[in-house]
Amino acid sequence: MTHTVTLTDFTGVWTLDRAIQHADGLRARFLGQAIWRPDPKGLAYHETGEMVLGDGTRFLAERRYLWAHDLSVWFEDGRLFHHIPPNGGETAHWCDPDHYDGHYDFADWPEFTVTWRVRGPRKDYGMETRYRRARDFADAAARALG
Repeated sequence: MTHTVTLTDFTGVWTLDRAIQHADGLRARFLGQAIWRPDPKGLAYHETGEMVLGDGTRFLAERRYLWAHDLSVWFEDGRLFHHIPPNGGETAHWCDPDHYDGHYDFADWPEFTVTWRVRGPRKDYGMETRYRRARDFADAAARALG
């Protein structure tokens, strides 16, 4: 049975584990945390962590979005990224000339998975991100949300 989400379900600190598999065989992994904090337009999303490439190269990375009350996700520059299906399921994004096919899985809520398959002349990869509530980050959540 799947969980039906609302925007407030995401508020707080989550750990994330992202695996990236390029069509040419290159792999990468991103481990970090995501914080959703209240914003007048919804929730501000900020993820930070370490990207580890297949050859062992490591670097810090981050990403920011705005998650709106209608479960739409927006880039920092104000462009629409995609809509989140409240019961899980398919979503998509066209970033000319590349196409992103996504899927949200809320069946194990409060853990959830987001997968993307990206195809086009510039990109060809799959990505799976697993989110888990960060119980160990209770102090960080209090600071981030307070």
